[in-house]
Amino acid sequence: MARIVLIFLLLCSPALAHDPEHPELNAWFDSLRSIKGLCCSFADGFAVSDVDWESKDGHYRVRLEGGWIDVPDDAVITEPNRAGRTMVWPYTADRGTDHPHTEIRCFMPGSMG
Repeated sequence: MARIVLIFLLLCSPALAHDPEHPELNAWFDSLRSIKGLCCSFADGFAVSDVDWESKDGHYRVRLEGGWIDVPDDAVITEPNRAGRTMVWPYTADRGTDHPHTEIRCFMPGSMG
């Protein structure tokens, strides 16, 4: 869990680089958006490995917290992936209720391989 928190901080904290080896991508990360809005506006993003995402019939899903979550079509980032790795920006919906659940704010496919 601590590793995921560190990745969140590296990818969406304005004080830290999104990718320390590629600071030239910081402005690009900050501008990423899906139809749902800016990715880093309130959701923290992180990279997912190839085994934790898949595409079937033109739709994506990701494995988070041990379960598969369907990526809404309006969460998919359609511009070219300059980072090269698959990224997801999940958030907890209905926080503070009896039924909180994870939703996807943005998803940017990488190359499976």
